[in-house]
Amino acid sequence: MTMLSNLTPIPELYVSYESAQKLKVEAADLTSWDLSPRQICDLELLMNGGFNPLKGFLSEADYDNVVENMRLADGTLWPMPITLDVSEDFADKIELGQDIALRDQEGVILGTMTVTDRWTPNKAREAEKVFGVDDDAHPAVNYLHNVAGKVYLGGPIVGIQQPVHYDFRARRDTPNELRAYFRKLGWRRIVAFQTRNPLHRAHQELTFRAAKEAQANLLIHPVVGMTKPGDVDHFTRVRCYEAVLDKYPASTTSMSLLNLAMRMAGPREAVWHGLIRANHGCTHFIVGRDHAGPGKNSAGEDFYGPYDAQDLFRQFQDEIGVEMVDFKHMVYVQERAQYEPNDEIEDKDNVTILNISGTELRRRLREGLEIPEWFSFPEVVTELRRTSPPRSEQGFTVFFTGFSGSGKSTIANALMVKLMEMGGRPVTLLDGDIVRKNLSSELGFSKEHRDLNIRRIGYVASEITKNGGIAICAPIAPYATTRRAVREDVEAFGAFCEVHVATTIEECERRDRKGLYKLAREGKIKEFTGISDPYDVPAKPELSVETENVDVDNCAHQVLLKLESMGLIAAS
Repeated sequence: MTMLSNLTPIPELYVSYESAQKLKVEAADLTSWDLSPRQICDLELLMNGGFNPLKGFLSEADYDNVVENMRLADGTLWPMPITLDVSEDFADKIELGQDIALRDQEGVILGTMTVTDRWTPNKAREAEKVFGVDDDAHPAVNYLHNVAGKVYLGGPIVGIQQPVHYDFRARRDTPNELRAYFRKLGWRRIVAFQTRNPLHRAHQELTFRAAKEAQANLLIHPVVGMTKPGDVDHFTRVRCYEAVLDKYPASTTSMSLLNLAMRMAGPREAVWHGLIRANHGCTHFIVGRDHAGPGKNSAGEDFYGPYDAQDLFRQFQDEIGVEMVDFKHMVYVQERAQYEPNDEIEDKDNVTILNISGTELRRRLREGLEIPEWFSFPEVVTELRRTSPPRSEQGFTVFFTGFSGSGKSTIANALMVKLMEMGGRPVTLLDGDIVRKNLSSELGFSKEHRDLNIRRIGYVASEITKNGGIAICAPIAPYATTRRAVREDVEAFGAFCEVHVATTIEECERRDRKGLYKLAREGKIKEFTGISDPYDVPAKPELSVETENVDVDNCAHQVLLKLESMGLIAAS
């Protein structure tokens, strides 16, 4: 009997141990590119066969075809551009045909790449075709335009060693390790469940049913690379998954962690996830409602329809080589004390159907309210409560933005004193002038330097927030994209409250305590916000305060009331 194709080893891009030692020495002289966290995720899956049949970062011809047709230049199905984006400065130093060393953020060499292609992509086109929309509210579109380098390099990879993971090492498997594991256990049919959220009882019921329906074993295969800003961190999630594993019948279920950088690309992402699971030896894949959707667009509507991902997957499932299992919407029927698929309940009018949305769950965690046992396992709730105490005990950041002289620092100081008077959490003020003196003394006032200054403030604020403190920031922060980046940094750990100090430029100029506006008008200060450089007025700040004819105490009190309504400070 021939071995099943889903269990035979697949090609990897690693060289032998001996060759790797030799290559490490030779690569020391090569020009190096330090990979971003997302690029490290991509490289790991390129090297270990998770992105098979790719042999490296896409060439320009492959990229164009993937963007336009979801296929490589040779016609093979592949929906996601896997590109090495670099800065223009770095790209200018590279000759075609040159080998470069790819290093992690500590400088450890992971592989080498022969640069065969170098091009400047049409990113608006990439956004439209891959994500269906060129809208910065989509995290991957925002990444494309505001984080990724301007130039793409393509070419084959030689893998030297995999990235080092110090966490959950026994749970991390390459595609070939999983295939060997399935062979050893005699598993022939394997249904994979993709998740980036903690598992509750409905998920456990759904996955158990899916495996039973497909007469398959179950692989819980959560993403621990990069998910959506604001998601529960992977350390907490994995501890939750481990708590749920015991709830499955013995020896039917396994769990492995996938170091994937998600793009939240909905339908295309579902097809991509299917191909990745096929490489990991799976035969079936559960595709959810709004699979890998990033939520709402700028107009407040969902980016993708609830079943778009399932429709596209179904269209390509033969080529993917993995059968789709529909994700049933499971609800709890109180009278029968069990979960049932919503569309299979015939006596809907006579029974009580209970369900808790993700938003409602977050609210209950935030406010320390009860989470019923029918909804989640006590072990999972305990784990979630450990990392999300009630909101009034979590760290947060208040970020003031406005013109020079608008009153940001004055209100920020008043707010700091009021919060310190209340006690309970340490409060740190990161005022524009203080930061310039202590954190960014070497920076000038070019756009690049101002951005860097704000990113530094954001980094410090996110660390304060992460550790349960309150950060109050009061820079000018004129650019919306930079403020958004700071928001994402902070919201990974706690709440972010943007306060627009909406004083008019005329009023600021009238106050002009430091005489800066006068110098800017005379052309003695270049790139001055509001005079010779733009200010992006915040579109949706948590609060906008007017300071003309309003005293400082009142402004600070408005901020306190806002923080109270957000649940960040206990009502006085």
